[in-house]
Amino acid sequence: MKELTDEILKFRDDRDWGGNHDARSLAISISLEASELLECFQWISAEEAIKKDKQAIIDETADVFIYLLQFANLLGIDLKEAARQKMVKNELKYPFPPKIEQI
Repeated sequence: MKELTDEILKFRDDRDWGGNHDARSLAISISLEASELLECFQWISAEEAIKKDKQAIIDETADVFIYLLQFANLLGIDLKEAARQKMVKNELKYPFPPKIEQI
């Protein structure tokens, strides 16, 4: 993940775009790109969207990931560890098998 992040940061820095990549701007960009991903599915089923333009879905997914890696790098977030910790929290919040409350 570090190698990919370094490639992305070099690309950004080679173009002198770093000044626009503060936490707020990156968070906004993540949301905007996620919205563009959603747009691929607007008014059609998932199957239709994938058949219609899977490459657009891939591209928008990559855009979200690229901005997310930059955001995590800026804030010093280890995404793998953060995901693992969040899964532990989710396991506690949503245990399996689900507990059925008795009346």
